[in-house]
Amino acid sequence: MRHSFPPPQDAPVVAENSSQTPFTQRLLEIRKRQASRPAIEAAGRQALHRLFTVAQGDTGQSRRVAAFLLGCYNGDRFPFDLTDFRSLDFELFDDCMAVLAMDAQPRQEVHLYFENGGQRFEEMAKRHAIPDIWRMNQELRQLKGE
Repeated sequence: MRHSFPPPQDAPVVAENSSQTPFTQRLLEIRKRQASRPAIEAAGRQALHRLFTVAQGDTGQSRRVAAFLLGCYNGDRFPFDLTDFRSLDFELFDDCMAVLAMDAQPRQEVHLYFENGGQRFEEMAKRHAIPDIWRMNQELRQLKGE
């Protein structure tokens, strides 16, 4: 009886002059990112406050910024359409990216950076008439008798 073995797998390619394993390289990348967190968080907080101010306005960009912030606040309730980024000025887009970078590994949720943040974000949703999709789905289920 003959046994057939699967073909050997190729080992990861490592530069000839590199003595670092993929694990070591990954560990170094994690440490590098951890070291950059304070700067990312500082930039993100500043951008968050600028965006929150913009979201208080009544322009199309203000509404899109509000939708973005609400998506960060609670994405299940307020999903954000990524194509809305195309309508933002470069500076606002860059601020959104800074907030996303900060919020990728958050120390706290975005609304907690503001006094009465939860209430203020809820008011922002009402002011801009941004629908709460989760609540709408709950109401629809009730109407259907589910």
